Amino acid sequence: MGHFIQLHLLTSYPPANLNRDDLGRPKTAMMGGVPRLRVSSQSLKRAWRTSEIFETALKGHVGTRTKAMGVKVYESLLEKGVTDKKALEWAKTIAAVFGKPKSLSKSEEAKLKDPEISDKEKEALTNKPLEIEQLAHFSPEEEAAINALEETLASRGDGLQADELNLLRAKHTGADIALFGRMLASSPAYNTEAAAQVAHAISVHKVAVEDDFFTAVDDLNNGAEDMGAAHMGDIEFGAALFYQYICIDKDLLTKTLADTKLVKDTIMAMIETSATVAPTGKQNSFASRARASYIMCEVGSQQPRSLSVAFLEPIQGNSMLTDSIAKLEETKKNMDAVYGPCSDYSEVMSAVTGTSSLQNIMIAAVE
Repeated sequence: MGHFIQLHLLTSYPPANLNRDDLGRPKTAMMGGVPRLRVSSQSLKRAWRTSEIFETALKGHVGTRTKAMGVKVYESLLEKGVTDKKALEWAKTIAAVFGKPKSLSKSEEAKLKDPEISDKEKEALTNKPLEIEQLAHFSPEEEAAINALEETLASRGDGLQADELNLLRAKHTGADIALFGRMLASSPAYNTEAAAQVAHAISVHKVAVEDDFFTAVDDLNNGAEDMGAAHMGDIEFGAALFYQYICIDKDLLTKTLADTKLVKDTIMAMIETSATVAPTGKQNSFASRARASYIMCEVGSQQPRSLSVAFLEPIQGNSMLTDSIAKLEETKKNMDAVYGPCSDYSEVMSAVTGTSSLQNIMIAAVE
């Protein structure tokens, strides 16, 4: 069994629409027979790995997740003086190492030859075969290998050699890839198993998604002829106290990254972002900035378990945060009573009582 770090966070958000469904509504889920607000793990992980905290703490060890690396390679080769024809050919070949390239339909091929095609349409159609069909997560080492190959091709001026296309790396220092994993369908030998499991954040109480009807006024309309609004719209939102569960397999993270300091930095960055960074959905409309009010960090080699069952029965009343903390701690205590200790050590930070600190949580996780 690995060495696990389990995080249990309670974070309260005022009216917000952090993570929307296909209709633009805040995401929800049924739990305990009542509707809850939800923020998906995918949304959370993207917010964390693209945050300034991650970029600063893990500089040089954050990958790039994209379909369009071939476009970047093509533009870079052109800047280095490579002819358009060769740049297109080489960029497409390099991109294909990481996934199946997109292809133009017959109608798109015909349109590309049309002399009246707009520059914007021509660029889009030219770039399409340079993209791959599925997102690939490029590690820093793979990006460095691509950059080095660009330099070689530009200086040499002749064709690609087969051995120069060995660009994939099974071993890498991409901290975000090590945490959240990657799958390359065409090259499974270079997949990375995720060391972090991230649950969807779920409200601890019943929620109702509400509508905000709004209008916008034309500043130059003096009202002499038309007193109406220049624009009308609506947006849906909800407010909630969320429970968030995260489990990090430190042994797997160490196996992937093979660097003790980098592992430590990665875990600390993960904890800091989960406590302080939220998805950016509709932030300009709601300014729903929040930080975790409570964090319980558990460290040990025991089988991990979420404490979401604490909120199977929705929290009610006016002391929601205090009651949620009490319920969470009671559930942990009772789990330990019936199963034996579920961790070797735990540290609790509470902004309600001013207990401990985020720094102490991070230190507890890595030592």
